[in-house]
Amino acid sequence: MENLSTRGHLLTEQVNVNSANLDRLTTLEIVDLFNKEDINTLNAIAGARVELASAIDTIADSLRQGGRLFYIGAGTSGRLGVLDAAECPPTFCTPPELVQGILAGGAGALIKSSEGLEDIASDGAAAMVERNVGEHDVVVGITAGGTTPYVHGAIETAKQRGAKTVFIACVPANQVASIADIDIRLPVGA
Repeated sequence: MENLSTRGHLLTEQVNVNSANLDRLTTLEIVDLFNKEDINTLNAIAGARVELASAIDTIADSLRQGGRLFYIGAGTSGRLGVLDAAECPPTFCTPPELVQGILAGGAGALIKSSEGLEDIASDGAAAMVERNVGEHDVVVGITAGGTTPYVHGAIETAKQRGAKTVFIACVPANQVASIADIDIRLPVGA
């Protein structure tokens, strides 16, 4: 694995020159800028459409076989996974254990930052063991820069336990840190 302390080259760590003067824009100019920048998200998703379809098919097949879906992440990335998992029971009438969100730092990290806990790969691995992740399950690791040790530890352990794995990052493929034998990589960075 690459040295995770050297993140300066990552797209997620770069200054967006289009918003360098954000503090001097009017509110309407800020809204217009956000709207203009949204096209980058759509283009990145379009660029990963094959991988995205593959991930959806893998997850659907796993759920049909009695498996579960786990999202695992830290910080905002992890919170978004927890949010999606929390919406499944009321939206799709699924049992709460079918889709689960796992966040570095646990439930407390939903409302208060848990800096440092994202850097403990063994905690991510332990989360997979605690939930008895196995061959019918799918684990989706979500990490903005692709370097979060907590997510790496979870994905590696899930794979060792026979689960299918999906890795989502918000950087181009050439910036995603290496993890051995991931089933589906979804680098959606532009």
